[in-house]
Amino acid sequence: MMGQQPPTQNELFYDFCLDTFVLQDHLLRQIDAVLDLSGLRRHLAPFYSEIGRPSVDPELMIRMLIVGYCFGIRSERRLCEEVYLNLAYRWFCGLGLERTVPNHSTFSKNRHGRFRESETFRVLFEEVLRRCMAEGLVRGEGFATDASIIKADVQRQRRVAGDAEIDWGDPQQATRPVREYLAALDETVPGEKPPKAISLTDPSATWKSTGGLASFTYATNYLIDLPVGIIVDVEASAVNKRAEVNATRAMMERVEEKFELKPKRLAGDTAYGSAAMLGWLVEDKQILPYIPVQDKSEGKPELFGRSAFLWERKADRYFCPAGHSLQRNRRKFKKPRSGITKDNTIIYRASPSDCVSCPMKTRCCPKEPARKIHRSIHEDARDLARALSESAAYAQASKDRKKVEVLFAHLKRILKLNRLRLRGLSGAHDEFLLAATVQNLRRMARLLSQPPPNHRIGAPA
Repeated sequence: MMGQQPPTQNELFYDFCLDTFVLQDHLLRQIDAVLDLSGLRRHLAPFYSEIGRPSVDPELMIRMLIVGYCFGIRSERRLCEEVYLNLAYRWFCGLGLERTVPNHSTFSKNRHGRFRESETFRVLFEEVLRRCMAEGLVRGEGFATDASIIKADVQRQRRVAGDAEIDWGDPQQATRPVREYLAALDETVPGEKPPKAISLTDPSATWKSTGGLASFTYATNYLIDLPVGIIVDVEASAVNKRAEVNATRAMMERVEEKFELKPKRLAGDTAYGSAAMLGWLVEDKQILPYIPVQDKSEGKPELFGRSAFLWERKADRYFCPAGHSLQRNRRKFKKPRSGITKDNTIIYRASPSDCVSCPMKTRCCPKEPARKIHRSIHEDARDLARALSESAAYAQASKDRKKVEVLFAHLKRILKLNRLRLRGLSGAHDEFLLAATVQNLRRMARLLSQPPPNHRIGAPA
């Protein structure tokens, strides 16, 4: 017999418990078990007045933002609607059935105000990281680093040439991203090459081609702990190698200072294989670099590369394949010179009299009177990186480094952060911090909610 629902009739009394309608294995229930915002409330207390009308609970706003980033709800208007309708979201935010959801404008007001002044999102990220460390998910022995490109929230048509003169008008009347850009102009390096294009909406964004049409972008830099893949720090930067390397150095310094985490090894791609970076890792930090070396010393295949020359450390000179020496100082100066160039290299030169009659000159320096070799002042660190690249540990580190790329794929496909909603470098920094916090919360919740291996069905007692 076909069933039929009873006629609609409003009940006079309801016996309703919101907790019973949230599944036991729901992601938010697992996150709630590991999330503690009590320290955040103490941190924000000085930024609120002791008198006046009570504000919206900051813990409620943070929990709503976690819901939004966790489930890829990019719009704050839509986030308020989803929290209003979804029982699990209401339970996680502690709203119950009758409490009012805050207006979407509350998030913007707090984000650009007390949240940014108090570095709330940085404090939240560090609190979650401390919980990961307390649960034994961070070992601190090996780190991996990488960067990924995220599109900025601007139209590519609103741009001018990088070397064009721009009248920004009164800085006090300009938008926040423009004010941040003008304030950062004093920190630029003199003689730096101007960008190809500058956005009139978000001048700090970098004009970059990402496989299709060029667009304005930012880079999110991750520093993760191996092997679990917990993000130990995140930094927003411009999209270029120098900015990404500087971001990695800043992250490693910050992690060592705040958490006393100093890895024994660092894995990265070729972008981090410059001589200066390798020298900083090996000489200053005593960290093993499992990083490919940026090396252009071999030159053309038909000519002798630097590997064909024998280095004699005690005598501070090279020997060419014909047995002639290359020295750094063939002239005597009244005032001693270091011999270090602006590129932080030392030039070793052969004697022209040795090269002119050498039978191997056509394979060594056919267009030069004498052969010369540029040796970096960090060449010992580069040699160590080359030696490590042939080890089994390097092969394993190269595999582990891909966990950073997995996190970037999760960031863009699952969390839907393939385009920013906030503008300016500070806006990008806030979004990247929240996204990394959610990724750590999701990973920690999943790992801690899994039963140990000996509790699986069919496992021996």
